[in-house]
Amino acid sequence: MSLLLSSSPQHKMRCEEGIMGGDKYRASLHLEGPTVEWRMGKPPNYEAVNKLFEEGRTKVWPKGTVEEQVQNIVKSLQMEFAYKTTPQDFKNINLHKFIASINGRTVSCEEALKLGSFNTFLKNPLPEEFHYFKPQEETSESTHNDFNTCFPRGFAWEVIEVYSPPPLIAYKFRHWGFFEGPYKSHSPTGEMVEFFGMGILKVDSSWKAEEGHVFFDPAELFGGLLKGKKTGDSSASACPLFDRLK
Repeated sequence: MSLLLSSSPQHKMRCEEGIMGGDKYRASLHLEGPTVEWRMGKPPNYEAVNKLFEEGRTKVWPKGTVEEQVQNIVKSLQMEFAYKTTPQDFKNINLHKFIASINGRTVSCEEALKLGSFNTFLKNPLPEEFHYFKPQEETSESTHNDFNTCFPRGFAWEVIEVYSPPPLIAYKFRHWGFFEGPYKSHSPTGEMVEFFGMGILKVDSSWKAEEGHVFFDPAELFGGLLKGKKTGDSSASACPLFDRLK
């Protein structure tokens, strides 16, 4: 069941931004000023992943619903954390109030920008012997390149349920892509890799995020990637945690 969103001036402005041009799911992207510092030297292009999203999403949320608005603001936040280098350039957070956590671990904007969005998102609290992903050995660029390689069509994200309206929004999400390129030493399987999670988003009256909390199991993602046969090795995986999960 969709939750209707009141026609606030802020919401109308965001909808109009999406119609004006640019990325229709990340309304602020085409409005960025020339002084914004981009991690890759220029704004990102989401054409390929938008196509994957539209072909594979399980829900199509009507305009004006909370689900549609939550989906778009989270996509915009993902874009900013992945590609911007300074918090002052963020348009979708309340910089003076914003706090975030991933699986209960508090993360500052500075830490997220230093490690990169993927490294921050996938940081593992397990003992080191069970680390199937080691952010301390990665850079933002290396992880970004690894995921671009193993998911050549992109890694899409959708909201599949919203349980409460703003200002404190609880939602369920799905993340997916097709494992069609190698992931490090693991050969592609061609299969869809997906995982599900929960999020809590607190927004102010302008729909800027004040808090963001995400809960998910990284093993859902890496279970699909590590099952690819290792290059030059007959074993499916050298990860002890994955071996225990088989």
